[in-house]
Amino acid sequence: MPDAVAAVALAWATLLVLGGGVVLLRSHDTLHRVLALDVLVSIVVALLTILSYLRDVSYYLDAALALALLSFVATLVAVRHLTRGIPS
Repeated sequence: MPDAVAAVALAWATLLVLGGGVVLLRSHDTLHRVLALDVLVSIVVALLTILSYLRDVSYYLDAALALALLSFVATLVAVRHLTRGIPS
């Protein structure tokens, strides 16, 4: 049963990545793009976690943690850059 739930979660996260990609491509504001990229990274972190469970390998969790930390710092830098009024 847990494998079936993980497979459904994997399919759902994949659909969310596709939807987030569409939102990213259709956004016209830089702040919306940063937010869409942050959401996409969160979904990819969830995908890596699900893959780690399904394949019973721990290094996917390491990659998910590194990606989450990098995304957090990048989002803070991008928002700080945008709020200072520096033209892009």
